[in-house]
Amino acid sequence: MKLVFSEAVADPTRYVYPYAVWAFPESSETPADLFAAGFLPSAPDLSRFYLGRQLRVPLGEWRASSENRRVLRRTGDLRCELIPRDRFEVTPERRAAWLAFAEARFGPGVMPPARLDRLLGGQVISHVLVFHQGDASGPECGVALMYLEAPRMAYYYYAFYDLTEVGRNLGMAMMTRAVAWAQESGLAHLHLGTCYSEKALYKTQFEPMEFFNGHRWSRNQEELRHLLRTQPETHRLESAEYQAFLEGGLPSAAAGSPFRVELSASSGPRSQSSPA
Repeated sequence: MKLVFSEAVADPTRYVYPYAVWAFPESSETPADLFAAGFLPSAPDLSRFYLGRQLRVPLGEWRASSENRRVLRRTGDLRCELIPRDRFEVTPERRAAWLAFAEARFGPGVMPPARLDRLLGGQVISHVLVFHQGDASGPECGVALMYLEAPRMAYYYYAFYDLTEVGRNLGMAMMTRAVAWAQESGLAHLHLGTCYSEKALYKTQFEPMEFFNGHRWSRNQEELRHLLRTQPETHRLESAEYQAFLEGGLPSAAAGSPFRVELSASSGPRSQSSPA
């Protein structure tokens, strides 16, 4: 992958000069390689990715917890069916329902019609996981837009469902059913998006759960909660409180990083990564 660093807001008084890290896949790579290195898609055509604190479930080790089993029992009639995007009809009724959901759930203007249409028309949505009451002939109660690259991974991107089903906690039920489906399908990982607020901690109800912390995949839930509840004065890695989570300190973090840049006098920096 090629890495590009996009300047973010700087604070020269504290010598903080941030860059957002973008990745552009090369011809020998697939999106799964970039997901494994900690990146998520930032363009519907999968031409550009961004590095972020994302979550994934290692499905080979996942075992349903008592809470997972409780959710599955309460929604025992919920079934899911995987449909390739090009075989799934986005009817005007579905589109309107999804936009209404986005308005209520994400806030006004977060998912305008043009953005939804760009996503649905891009490679980032390869499949739709459709949830039914009972079997496939039962009523449709929700969908999850997904990117699937079997057997390596799937990305549970946007989910839309009936918000009136408050008592059933349908959103959590769909995600839990999707984790079980992904494991049964033989996938290695299910990626669940980012975690930058405590509101996103519902995604961590699966064990084991991994998050990308900038230099490795971590399973330390205390580390994740520390990241959510604190704001460093300068760089996170310069925080003594955060360094307590780094076994072996900064040298160990650097040694375990999947990223490496080799300097060449003739061609300039050449970046490499070793996806986990």
